This record gives sequence, C-alpha cells and structure tokens, in this order.
Amino acid sequence: MKPNHGQPYPQFLMNPSQLKCLSVFAVFALIGFGPISPGCLIGLSIVIIRPAWFWTLTNNIYAQRPLPSLTFATTQHTRQARIKCGLSLLALFIIDIAPVPVTPVIAFAIILTRPLWFFKTVAGVYGKC
Repeated sequence: MKPNHGQPYPQFLMNPSQLKCLSVFAVFALIGFGPISPGCLIGLSIVIIRPAWFWTLTNNIYAQRPLPSLTFATTQHTRQARIKCGLSLLALFIIDIAPVPVTPVIAFAIILTRPLWFFKTVAGVYGKC
C-alpha cells in the first residue's frame, strides 16, 4: 500500500527520511568494527555545531507523528542539554571501541520507533523545548 501525496504514512510504513538514515547507519555498522565510531563523531559534531540540516532531518523523521508544540528554551537549558548529549555520545564512543558496534544498533531503534524523548532531546540541543 503506497500512501498518496499529502496523506499521512500509516504507522507501519517508514518515511523516506527514515529509510535514508537506516541505510547510512547500516554502512556505519559495517565500518564501525574498528576503533573509531563514525556515528558518535558525527553526533558530537552535531551537538557542538548544531547544523540546520540535522534539525530539518529530525523533523522529517518525525513527520506524521504528533509532536508537542515548541517554544524557545533558556540558554541554561540548552547548555545542559548539549552537555548531557555530549557526555552520552562520548560514553558511547568509548563503548564502541569494543569489537561490537553499539551506536548503530541504538540509532536503528531510534529511527524505527521515533521515541518522543529523542525529539525533545534534539529540540533542547537546538534551543527549543
């Protein structure tokens, strides 16, 4: 069943942004068997730089899902969110030194299930809450 343009995707179908992200993290899982985790490095750079494309990608992944309305966060809230995300990604980077890549597995789960906590975390990093 292929959805028509303008109509929401059924819950069991993935949107195009989800499919693209899954394919990227599948490649990361294959090349992540070395000591460097590309997913963590990209995640850390996103937390530091906060590029506009990642906010757009996050909104596209969560398309057709009810989301809370967002307002601007305080500078302190944004700083705390960025520190927590940075430390979490650093911990995952250290864990990924082991021969089994952990970050792509977590990314698969987030991309497939689209949990609300992840959207709120990204919104906090980008100064929205």
